[in-house]
Amino acid sequence: MKTYQVTITEKLQITVEVEAHDRTEAECLVEERWNDQEFILDAEHFTGATFKAEPLQRECDYER
Repeated sequence: MKTYQVTITEKLQITVEVEAHDRTEAECLVEERWNDQEFILDAEHFTGATFKAEPLQRECDYER
């Protein structure tokens, strides 16, 4: 039997409205507010998960 490392990635998502002059400013304003912890995403904002398995790579510690 082989050993695998499985990476679990969860996605949380929220949409907020903000007034701005352009798209870049809107993204910057919301990022600043997010950094200030104005938006806290939790299980309520869960939109899905992905799972990716990779074979475990073992190092060979032997000499020829």
